[in-house]
Amino acid sequence: MSEPTPTKKARGSVVIMAERCKGCGFCVEFCPTDALDLSSQYNAKGYHPPVLARKDNCTGCDICGMVCPDFAIYGFIKKPTKGH
Repeated sequence: MSEPTPTKKARGSVVIMAERCKGCGFCVEFCPTDALDLSSQYNAKGYHPPVLARKDNCTGCDICGMVCPDFAIYGFIKKPTKGH
C-alpha cells in the first residue's frame, strides 16, 4: 500500500473594486475568517475600501461578496498548484 499524498488546504482570495465601495464595512464584519480590514486609504468618493489584511486566512467563501450592497468585492477559491 502506498501512503496517501498530503493535500494542501484550499486557499482563497478576493477581488476588490475600491471605487465602487462606500465603506459600509459589511464585508469586514461578516468575514468568518477575519481576513479583511478597512483600508486607511480613501477611494475617490472619500470612503475606506476593504483590504485583504490576512491573506492566509481567506478561504474564498465569498460571504463578503454576498453581503456587499455595491458588488464591490467578491471571493474566489484559488486552484491548488501541484507540488506546493
